Amino acid sequence: MRRLNRKKALNLMKELDAFPKVPESYVETSASRGTVSIIVFTTMALLTIMEFFVYQNTWMKYEYEVDKDFTSKLRMNIDITVAMKCQYIGADVLDLAETMITSADGLIYEPVIFDLTPQQKHWHREDNSLQPRNACRIHGHLYVNKVAGNFHITVGKAIPHPRGHAHLAALVSHDSYNFSHRIDHFSFGELLPGLINPLDGTEKIASDPNHMFQYFITIVPTRLNTYQISSDTHQFSVTERERVINHASGSHGVSGIFMKYDISSLMVTVTEVHMPFWKFLVRLCGIIGGIFSTTGMLHGIGEFIVDVFCCRFKLGAYKPAPVSLHDGHANNHLPLITDKSTL
Repeated sequence: MRRLNRKKALNLMKELDAFPKVPESYVETSASRGTVSIIVFTTMALLTIMEFFVYQNTWMKYEYEVDKDFTSKLRMNIDITVAMKCQYIGADVLDLAETMITSADGLIYEPVIFDLTPQQKHWHREDNSLQPRNACRIHGHLYVNKVAGNFHITVGKAIPHPRGHAHLAALVSHDSYNFSHRIDHFSFGELLPGLINPLDGTEKIASDPNHMFQYFITIVPTRLNTYQISSDTHQFSVTERERVINHASGSHGVSGIFMKYDISSLMVTVTEVHMPFWKFLVRLCGIIGGIFSTTGMLHGIGEFIVDVFCCRFKLGAYKPAPVSLHDGHANNHLPLITDKSTL
């Protein structure tokens, strides 16, 4: 009984075979089919290689959500060179919460030469050691509240005040005002290699001592998740504006460099995405099966057309059948129809 059951099961499986093997005696080969096979295999190889390169590539997926972290501090990275001596200028931050953060909390004032950056000095190979250091490089980082605020560099050192803050500008001569500046680096969040910030490399030349430079910055919290790095940083966009202070003409304000920033309530999550392996296999099977099916169908249609128009007409497959006469002879000619025969 067991042998009979096994035999029935095997016969049932044979009947369900969707891939029957054709005997070699039934297979007919030709040069045209061989040429098409070479083209098909070459196309499949090229598309498989291209699909493998697509599988190796990655792309960035962007998602947006509400930033729920409002208690942490925001790191501000600063590297600005101003064409004034360090004892004449001061930098600090004042936000909407009336919190004042002075430059002593993390900024360094370094006397430098404004004309060339350290990279430019090395490139030009010039000796500037004897030139007077007429500029001040302010660099470092500050931790500010995650609310709108104003980072500014203006004349005089900042001092605390019950109603805000003030700068000791009265002790600085008006002739020494020069807010020409170069922004070597300005960013928010953790420093990431390869991240390009909009203000990096910006240089402004003041045409008048009473010059105001304004930068309006919108900060977007960004969470970056890649295969190489995972970090929380902040992207930002900036709008620039500058004008000359002239109280007589109605242009009021204070000379200096002002960076007014605001933080977006939305957070962007950037994730590096890779194609799953199962999807790569499905696409690969689709390429191979699609080329086989399409090529076989097109080749069959082509053979049929060639067989109809080139072979069967030459062999007389579509010639009219001979007409037998009463005397036993065959007439292979078509009957001539005239007007008299129709009468």
